[in-house]
Amino acid sequence: MNIKNNILHYQKELARTGCKLIAVSKTKPIEALIEAYEAGVKDFGENKVQELVEKQELLPSDITWHMIGHLQRNKVKYIAPFIGLIHAVDSQKLLKEIDKEGKKNNRVIPCLLQIYIAAEETKFGLSEDELRELLASSTFESMNNIKITGFMGMATFTDNANQIRKEFQSLQRIFEDCKAGFNHKNLALQELSMGMSNDYKIAIEEGSTMVRIGSAIFGAR
Repeated sequence: MNIKNNILHYQKELARTGCKLIAVSKTKPIEALIEAYEAGVKDFGENKVQELVEKQELLPSDITWHMIGHLQRNKVKYIAPFIGLIHAVDSQKLLKEIDKEGKKNNRVIPCLLQIYIAAEETKFGLSEDELRELLASSTFESMNNIKITGFMGMATFTDNANQIRKEFQSLQRIFEDCKAGFNHKNLALQELSMGMSNDYKIAIEEGSTMVRIGSAIFGAR
């Protein structure tokens, strides 16, 4: 597994699209992350808070860290001082906690709202109705230390490319509808985080601005 060559492959492929590569480094050793960093990666995705904090302390300060996993409210305080982007905000309660910790750290924390688009009960996310309710709420409007910069979605894990495409298309439609329909100081919709190692090509075709690739760079976990 040549991490550098894998990264160069994706950088070359994504350069034509303007899509950002998030190297999903969860469970991978520090040495692998350093190799990826030296090959030009500055955006790393982790899905466990403790692992993210430990790696952040050991690696260069110009890395942007992405929390891509399900985030528990009681863990927000550990990443609030430095996190670059939280991808998987799936409730108003979690958003309120991020806002609270952002205030404590005197910073505005960029977040993506996770939208439920898959035909799998194990996936997290807001339904379209819940999303609209959140964005229209006075609670959301009163938050000053978060910025919703876009949406994140995970397609069903399937070989059915048509199903994956339809799910990504539904997220793209919701994104465009909300962009046109909501106007808040803490809303700046520009990012669509969708696509992983197995479905990133479809995601890019359907408007993704950042893809989360792990196993195809670092090897299977």
